[in-house]
Amino acid sequence: MTVRSTQPEASARAAREWFHSAVVYQVYPRSFADSNGDGVGDIPGIISKLDYLERLGVDVVWLSPVYRSPHDDNGYDISDYQDIDPVFGSLSDLDELIAALHERGMKLVMDLVVNHTSDEHPWFEESRASKDSAKRDWYWWRPPRSGREPGSPDAAPNNWESFFSGPAWAYDETTGEYYLHLFSTKQPDLNWENPEVRHAVHTMMNWWLDRGVDGFRMDVINFISKDPSLPDGPVLPGHTYGNGSASFICGPKIHEYLHEMHEAVFAGRSGALMTVGEMPGVTVDEAILFTDPSRGEVDMVFQFEHVGLDHAGSKWEPTELRLTDLKASLGRWQDGLAERGWNSLYWGNHDQPRAVSRFGDDGEYRELSAKMLAGVLHLHRGTPFIYQGEELGMTNMTFASVSEYRDIEVLNHYRESTERLGMAPAAALAAVARMNRDNARTPFHWDAGENAGFTTGTPWIAVNPNASSINADEQLSRPDSVFSFYRELVRLRHEHTVISDGDFTMLLPDDEEVYAFVRRHQDKELLVLGNFSSGDRSADLDDPTWADAERLLGNYPRGQGLELRPWEFTALLRTRDPGSLEPSSNHG
Repeated sequence: MTVRSTQPEASARAAREWFHSAVVYQVYPRSFADSNGDGVGDIPGIISKLDYLERLGVDVVWLSPVYRSPHDDNGYDISDYQDIDPVFGSLSDLDELIAALHERGMKLVMDLVVNHTSDEHPWFEESRASKDSAKRDWYWWRPPRSGREPGSPDAAPNNWESFFSGPAWAYDETTGEYYLHLFSTKQPDLNWENPEVRHAVHTMMNWWLDRGVDGFRMDVINFISKDPSLPDGPVLPGHTYGNGSASFICGPKIHEYLHEMHEAVFAGRSGALMTVGEMPGVTVDEAILFTDPSRGEVDMVFQFEHVGLDHAGSKWEPTELRLTDLKASLGRWQDGLAERGWNSLYWGNHDQPRAVSRFGDDGEYRELSAKMLAGVLHLHRGTPFIYQGEELGMTNMTFASVSEYRDIEVLNHYRESTERLGMAPAAALAAVARMNRDNARTPFHWDAGENAGFTTGTPWIAVNPNASSINADEQLSRPDSVFSFYRELVRLRHEHTVISDGDFTMLLPDDEEVYAFVRRHQDKELLVLGNFSSGDRSADLDDPTWADAERLLGNYPRGQGLELRPWEFTALLRTRDPGSLEPSSNHG
C-alpha cells in the first residue's frame, strides 16, 4: 500500500525538527502527587508541581490514563474516554492542567488505550447484552469450539494466552459465547475490523485535540489489527496456552488503520503535535514504515527489544545483561531509522523496573550510574523520555509479601505459579522481585518527610523507605545531584544541534564494559563514553586525539579524557576542520 500524507511538507518538516530537540516526561498520576489526602495522586497534585517540571526543562508531559475506570489495571481499563475519573479530579482540572502547561511552553500528551476498553464501558455492556446487539461486532465474540462444553477449559475459540496469565478468552453466560481479552478479563479487545469502532475512536481523539491536548501515546497500538480467522498459536516450552502474537502483532491492516487515523485526526491540524505508538514486538523494518513522515502514520514508536535482553524466556526469568547485546540492539535501531523515521529513547516507564536498579548500580554508585545511564541515553539520536523519579535516581522497591503488591500482572502470575504450577510462595515472590511493574509505581519522593511528601493520607502503595535520602527536596539545591545532571542534559539537547540532529556512529561494539559512540552534525563532533562497570576502564579508540577535546558534560568533577573511572560518563565536543568535512555514516 502506498500512502501520502496530506499535511504540507513544510509543516511536517517543522514538526519533525521540534521532535528532535524535545524531551518528554512521563507522569504516572496515581503516584506523582496527592492534593487531597486520599492516598492517590491526582491532577491538582500534578498542577501543584509544574514549577518542578519547568525547572527540569522538559518540553512535553505524557500523562498515563486519568479517564474513568474501574482500575482493574490502574486506569488502562477505560470505561469512559471523555471523562476524568473522580479519583484523579475532573475535566475542569484537566483543562486547568493543559492551560498551565501551555503557559509554561510545555505540551500535554495523553495516553490512548484503544486496543481494548473496560468491560464496564457502555460499548461493551451493550455488546454483551445480546447476540443481536447493534454493538455486538464492536468486540471479538466467538462461539465455543465445536463439540466442547461451553465454559469448559478446552472450549475457548482458540488457545491464546493472555499477557496477564491464563487464557485470552472469557466465557459469557448471558449469550453463551466467548470474548477476546489479550490482557485482563476486564479488558475486552475492540474489533477494529468494524469501521464504526474506528470512527468512534477518531471522534474521541478529535474531541481531545480540540480541547487542547497536543497528542497521544498509544498503548499497544500495533495489536489493533488481528487476523480475523484467529488461529491457534504454538505452545511454547513452559506454557500451557498458545502464543497468538503472529496473529495480532503488526497485523494485516495495521498500516491501513494508522494511516486512516492520521488522516481523520491529525492531517491538516496546525501546531506541533506528537504521536507515539507503543509497539511490543515491532521490528526495525516495520518501525521504518510506521514512522516515515511521508506515510502519515505515527511520529515514533516505543520498541521493546532492548528491555527484553535481560530476560530468559519471560520477564520472570531475569538474566544478566551483556553490554555488547545492548549496543548491538540500540545501534541497530539508530541505524535503521537514520534516513526515515525517528527513535524514542527510554530506560524505564510505568511498565519497567527502575532504570538504575536494572542497568546501573543502585548501591555505592547509585548517583554516578544514574547519571551515566542518563547521559548515554539522552545523547543518542531520538527523543528522550524521562519516567518520574528517574531524574532523582529512584530505585526498585522491596516488597516483603504478595499482599504489598498492587499490579494485576504480578498478582495473576503469583496465583498461577502457586496454585496451578505448584511453585513455593517464597520462590514465586523471588521470581517477580526484580522485574515487576510496581517497582516503578511507588510514590514519588518529594521530601524526607512522612510518605515522602506524596500524601497526607495512607498511600495506595507503600513508599520506598529510601525516600529519606533520595528525594527532590534534597537534590534541587545541590549542583552535583542527579536532578541537576538531568537538567543539564535537557538544556544541552535544546542548545546543540549535534545532539538533536547529528548522525550516529557506534564505536567499540565488542567492548563489554565501555559504551562509546560519535554524533556528527555540520562541523561539530560529539564523542559519548559510558563505563558500565565499577572498575577503571579505558576507551581504546583509533583516534587518541579525542583525549584533548573539550568536555561538554561529565558525572565526575573533572574529566580524564579517555580514561574512565567507575560508572563514569563523559561527552567530548570538538570542531572539525572545514577542509576535512566529509559525509559520515550513520552507524558503526
